[in-house]
Amino acid sequence: MADKKRVKYFVADAFADSAFKGNPAAVCFLDEDNQRDDAWLQSLAAEFNISETCFLTPITDGRDFPRFRLRWFTPAAEVDLCGHATLASAHILFSNGLVDSEIVEFATISGILTAKRVPVTSELKDGEGESTTFLIELNFPVVPTCETNSIDDLSVISKALNGATIVDIKATKRDLLVVLSSWESVTELQPRINEISKCPCEGMIVTAAASAGSPYDFCSRYFAPKVGIDEDPVTGSAHCALAHYWSIKMNKSDFLAYQASSRGGTLKVHLDKEKQRVLLRGKAITVMEGRVLV
Repeated sequence: MADKKRVKYFVADAFADSAFKGNPAAVCFLDEDNQRDDAWLQSLAAEFNISETCFLTPITDGRDFPRFRLRWFTPAAEVDLCGHATLASAHILFSNGLVDSEIVEFATISGILTAKRVPVTSELKDGEGESTTFLIELNFPVVPTCETNSIDDLSVISKALNGATIVDIKATKRDLLVVLSSWESVTELQPRINEISKCPCEGMIVTAAASAGSPYDFCSRYFAPKVGIDEDPVTGSAHCALAHYWSIKMNKSDFLAYQASSRGGTLKVHLDKEKQRVLLRGKAITVMEGRVLV
């Protein structure tokens, strides 16, 4: 690799208002004359050893909006959809002036995804004027939830969730969505990670409706030991399934969601039923940058 150019990277905390919250992602920049093989990409993701490491390559074909090829890797495997690393990628592009546009497109294994910069103006303390920051709005596909035969594995799932009271189970293409009886049962859950790895799913979304009077609509947690993530801090892609599930249960399309990991994260979620898309809004914070030397 001595003749290869060094790879520029940033680490950003996604779905967070301040550093060391939300979900970290490493955003690495490649170009057409500095591509690396899949084994190298996976090795670098293992080296970072955070929820997601993603790789951006610019596509220069004269489109209306800047477009980048985007791939996502956990420490153990490539995945087909990742919300927080997409948000982190858009944040790095927008906040460093790397695109001259309010919209950026990503060509991914899940199709073309878009991210939009949404300015937010707020008043400063003590009446000292206003401050303008921005949210990022991701446009993702809905992940439908459906009935599952995993009810036959209820005892396995119950054991994995340490005997928590389960009120519903649904499935997506890769995950199980398990509904518990209360917000507290999700936040206080002490799962058995080794048992979750035995369940018939790539990952497990655990969720419950918020208590009366809460500003939130629902909370969730996400466990994916099979792909090297015991618990993901904030999972954008899981909310593409959660939006589908809770829209049916609550008969609404707009949600304020909280992912109740130790780092925590807040997401604004909108389900476009007609277009079958989910809009996820959140902030990100850049916490480090550097270059990969090999």
